[in-house]
Amino acid sequence: MSLVSIRLPNDIEARLAREAERARRPKSEIARDAIVDYLERLERERFLEEIARASRSRGKEALDTAEDALRLDNEALDIAEGVREPGAKYRARKRAPKRTKS
Repeated sequence: MSLVSIRLPNDIEARLAREAERARRPKSEIARDAIVDYLERLERERFLEEIARASRSRGKEALDTAEDALRLDNEALDIAEGVREPGAKYRARKRAPKRTKS
């Protein structure tokens, strides 16, 4: 693991020290977790922006595709609503009434 040195303003370092004490964890571990969270958030935001950019570039083609898919989905639902499950092909035998002892 590599070593990175950063300068923190006094108030940030004090908050970090308080949190480390409360959590009973080293300051470096808390800082490392915060950096990982930050980087993952940036990557997720960039990924979502790429998806949005690709969607905008497809423009009308994407909307037409979505409308076609919706129409087909609705057709499938209409067909499915008209189909009934087949009934059972057998019937359970009726039990003979229990005999009572006389």
